Amino acid sequence: MDVLPGGTATFLLLFGLFLGAFAVRSGARLLRVLRLVRHGERVEGRCADRHVVDRGTGTENRYRTEYVFAFRTPDGREVQFTDHAPGPFGFEVGAPVRVSFDPSAPDRRATVAGPGAWGPVLMPAVFATVLGVFSLGLLVAFAATVG
Repeated sequence: MDVLPGGTATFLLLFGLFLGAFAVRSGARLLRVLRLVRHGERVEGRCADRHVVDRGTGTENRYRTEYVFAFRTPDGREVQFTDHAPGPFGFEVGAPVRVSFDPSAPDRRATVAGPGAWGPVLMPAVFATVLGVFSLGLLVAFAATVG
């Protein structure tokens, strides 16, 4: 009994598009971070907080460490933000970091990516590449199945 109309071909198409959407999202994140590193304003910041988040039972990596960074804009406003995968060893609370941010929206567009913290660049790059390859493979398989 086929669960989906079209069976295997429909599964390949839907799953390929699903993975492709995540690849595009990761690619967009990568471009935003790279744009901030190249063209953003740079200031000295600090790791303001580090806490462990419990993602619930049944997840492969149940606990995840989140880092909150803080910096002061040139006009004196204090901004806090979280960034993805700051690095392989993380940061201690109070550790100095270099922050790149968009002056038009510092609370929404900031990163610690750069020398000493390439995780915010590497993680989206890996996800975009791996998911993009799998998505492309599934869509090629779909095209071969359909005819």
